[in-house]
Amino acid sequence: MKLIYRNLFFVIVLGLIAVSAYAADTSLLRPPKGERVALVEFADLQCPDCARAEQVIEQAVKTYKIPLVRYDFPLPMHNWSFDAHVMARWFDTKDKGELFRKYIYQNQPQINPKNLRGFAERFAEQNGLQLPFVVDPKGELAAKVRADYQLGQRVGIDHTPTIYVVSNSQRGTPFVEVVDRTQLFNLIDRMMAESQPVVAENAPAKKSTKPAARKKTTTKKATAATQP
Repeated sequence: MKLIYRNLFFVIVLGLIAVSAYAADTSLLRPPKGERVALVEFADLQCPDCARAEQVIEQAVKTYKIPLVRYDFPLPMHNWSFDAHVMARWFDTKDKGELFRKYIYQNQPQINPKNLRGFAERFAEQNGLQLPFVVDPKGELAAKVRADYQLGQRVGIDHTPTIYVVSNSQRGTPFVEVVDRTQLFNLIDRMMAESQPVVAENAPAKKSTKPAARKKTTTKKATAATQP
């Protein structure tokens, strides 16, 4: 009997180790190709702290001219967040996704499961669009949201917003979580200093002590990852 319990204990421990290793897959925390540094955010549109973080993230992106990669991470406890993320994905197809997310954050306290569509319809009308009666008839947008959520689980995300400053550095840890948002700019400065110069494709590498020129500010939506 003791042997059975001991074997069971080791099975449980090994299982926990496997889960931990799976959840800690941070290899995905890299900037988009051709970028030295980027912000990566796992966000929930119903999360009040995500709404509060929006302004400082926007300021950082504009100041440093770095891309922002957003991942959908609607928490199961929230009763309209998943549907809002699906709608945001639809507005992405109309190049209005980022504006819609900001609109949802601004109106977050007034939104509930019953009036969410009404808010989305109002936003669509204000932007010259018509929200279809069925936003996601084939479930493709919902699949992308789920894929982002599963990717977040692989990274080990357990709260929102989770924000990282990521770099292309090959030394040390190429990413750092932003725990204190008042330190965001300092963290970006640090990661910029540790990042590698970007060499244009098909161009010979040149030795230089000067930092690469800052690029035009872009906000990049995460491409849905292949579901594990």
